[in-house]
Amino acid sequence: MERPSFKRKSEADDQGSRKAPKVAASNGAGGKMSFAERMMAKMGHKAGEGLGKSGDGIVNPIEVKLRPKGAGVGAVKEKTDQAKAEARRAAERNGEIYEDSSEEERKARKKRKAAAKSAQAGSGTSTPGGFTRPKIKYRTTADIEAAATGLEVPNVLKSIIDATGKEAKLLTSAAGLMSAVGPTSTVEAEVEKIAKRARRDLESFADTWTELTDRMKYIEIEEQQLQAEIDEEEKEIRRTREVLEAVEALQRLDLKKPRLAAEAAVSWEQVTEQLETLQAMYSSDIGHFNLTEVAVAAIHPLFKQEMIDWDPLENPLHLTPFLKRLRAILGVKKDLASTSEYDEEYNSIRRHKSTTPYESLIYTLWLPRVRTAVTNDWDVHSPASLITLVEAWKDLLPDFVYQNLTNNLIGQKLSSAVEAWNPRTALKKRKHASPLPHIWLFPWLQFLDPRHLNPKASTGLLSDMKRKFRTALDVWDLSRGVLPGLEAWRTVLGPTLQDMLIRHLLPRLAASLATDFEVRPDDQDTNPLENVLAWNTFFKPTIMGQLLLAEFFPKWMEILHIWLTGEETNYEQVGMWFSWWKEQIPSEVNQVKAVEDMWAKGLDMMNLALDLGDRAKDELPPPTAGGPARPIAPTTPHPTANVAASATPKSAPQVETSFRDVVEAWCEEESLLLMPMREAHEVTGLPLFRITASATGRGGAIVYIKGDIMWHKVKGEKNIWQPIGLGDKLVQLAEGK
Repeated sequence: MERPSFKRKSEADDQGSRKAPKVAASNGAGGKMSFAERMMAKMGHKAGEGLGKSGDGIVNPIEVKLRPKGAGVGAVKEKTDQAKAEARRAAERNGEIYEDSSEEERKARKKRKAAAKSAQAGSGTSTPGGFTRPKIKYRTTADIEAAATGLEVPNVLKSIIDATGKEAKLLTSAAGLMSAVGPTSTVEAEVEKIAKRARRDLESFADTWTELTDRMKYIEIEEQQLQAEIDEEEKEIRRTREVLEAVEALQRLDLKKPRLAAEAAVSWEQVTEQLETLQAMYSSDIGHFNLTEVAVAAIHPLFKQEMIDWDPLENPLHLTPFLKRLRAILGVKKDLASTSEYDEEYNSIRRHKSTTPYESLIYTLWLPRVRTAVTNDWDVHSPASLITLVEAWKDLLPDFVYQNLTNNLIGQKLSSAVEAWNPRTALKKRKHASPLPHIWLFPWLQFLDPRHLNPKASTGLLSDMKRKFRTALDVWDLSRGVLPGLEAWRTVLGPTLQDMLIRHLLPRLAASLATDFEVRPDDQDTNPLENVLAWNTFFKPTIMGQLLLAEFFPKWMEILHIWLTGEETNYEQVGMWFSWWKEQIPSEVNQVKAVEDMWAKGLDMMNLALDLGDRAKDELPPPTAGGPARPIAPTTPHPTANVAASATPKSAPQVETSFRDVVEAWCEEESLLLMPMREAHEVTGLPLFRITASATGRGGAIVYIKGDIMWHKVKGEKNIWQPIGLGDKLVQLAEGK
């Protein structure tokens, strides 16, 4: 009897198991699925499809390939079959053809095999992949003789008797000596050996012959080169002997013995002629044969003797004709600018490490003699002789010697002369004790360094002389006419001169007309006006016209009015007087519009007086009171100008010029700084100022201004102050001298 089961059954038992059926597609019919496969099947994955919703993922699980022990990277192919399959599947999905490295290698091997098969088919060989030996080509004796020029093959090699068999046999190139035929018997084998031996000997003989022929050609070429070198050496020897003979001829002149002046001139001519011959014959070999040293050694005794008795200032051209004829052989440089570089910081020429023989000759013998003459004998106020010396020797001097002469010796002496020249005392004399600077300074400007030629620079000869020239304009006696050499100053200073004349001379001209000039028809003195008009060519016509409007026409119009309003006026005399005065004024000044207007006003006054007749005495209006504008350019005012009051409208305020404004303008002209010190004088309480030439604002003179007097502190003293004027002394204090 079957025992009943107490296990509770569910409704699912009637419908089968609750577990999902096993998927055996990938494992074969009846195969078991792994846990992961069962889980993926529950989530809807189908075997053979990729992961993901769209099935783009991997199909098979990732495989791992172990690298053999001890093997490095790249020793084996590490890409697994699963990775290759996935890569191929991805390429097919994208419409591409997948090729891995092994696939490429297989295709390359197929190509090589196909190429080898086609080559074998073309050559007619049947051995697959066999190596085809190059076919040996044999030459006949005739070929060898044709290839080796001049070679004659001995008859013993052309025909060989074979005595190895029963019968003697003659072997020639036509009978198999120079060909390769396989032996068919013992006798033929021996013949083949003899033929090979003869062929090797003949080939060796031909190669040796070719080698010897090439060697002979090389030797012939080498022999030609050696012969050319020998010819060149012989030519060099001949030229050297010629030079040696010329040098010996120079030695035979016995140039070292003392000579009189006439004998010395003859010796100079002889040695110059011989050196000129060397210079012409060996112009391209001067450096090769050291002819410069020969030439300097030849003239050295004569040159040394001449330097002892030579006076550079009395005979500046001495020896220059001889040296100029020997420029090439002496190694004299022509262009200073191209062969040297001037160093402004050290005031010298950057010289090479060593000097040439000629440079040493000039430096040791010529320069000391000239230095003595310049330092002890030369008068700086008589430049003609030294200028002649510099011009004559300029192209013969080394660069550093020329710069030493001009910028050191001559430049220093000129600087001392400029510093010593005092225009306040020198220009007061009617007859100058010494020439003015334009005579002894300006001719040297063409030889000096550019730093001396800038009038706007803070230092330099022209800059220093410009300051002196300002003082000269301030103290020059106008009754003596134009300052001598002013035209030369205009050439050197250029537009700067016009500004200096307006600042320093024009106020003095205006003051001279205001105080010294009077219009007197009965006894006219025109000297003051003539002294002013003498400077006309150095001013613009408009400036000179303004000067006349300010100082001449007010006086002239006043006298004209007095004459026209007087008793029994003679209008004919008035007309002649009017014309005479108009002729006294330069035509270019009369053409100025303002001057033309003044003449027109005078003529209108005369016409009005004629119209009024006797009533002119009472009814003729006087000329406008007050003169025209001051004759000083508005862009360059001068505070000390003493000219007539300007005819500006009464409503325009008049600005009073203080003494401090005068000092500031003077400092600006002298390129000095006027700086407040933010301190006061201990006694007066007035502010202190520093006047200095330094851009840093240090040094210079400490001053204070009291009224129209400026006081400066004595250097080295604590409380001692002295009055000082706007002059050279204050400039020297400002510059720290």
